[in-house]
Amino acid sequence: MAIHLTPVAHARVQRFVAQTPGALGLRFGVERTGCSGWGHVTDLAREQREGDTVFEQEGVRIFVDAASLALVDGTEIDFGKHGLGETFTFKNPNATAECGCGESFTTDEDHR
Repeated sequence: MAIHLTPVAHARVQRFVAQTPGALGLRFGVERTGCSGWGHVTDLAREQREGDTVFEQEGVRIFVDAASLALVDGTEIDFGKHGLGETFTFKNPNATAECGCGESFTTDEDHR
């Protein structure tokens, strides 16, 4: 099991955490949303919650809740320009399809 940050994403998360008092790392997971069903969610983690799995990459901690873990395991998180702004992007090996706008995804489990 692993979540991987690209060097650009790692630097961005490291900067966000350093600039935010009380931040412990990145919180990463999914929620039901969009056309296809699941959307990736990122935020700063301010606490470790019961059931969290914590990954660490070169001093940056990534907190994933138990309900999201199977859906995001193996994901590579990148950061870069997207349209007119900058955002995190995700290469999730568990996603079997995405909606047309790329904001949500489905997995094989969703089709059973």
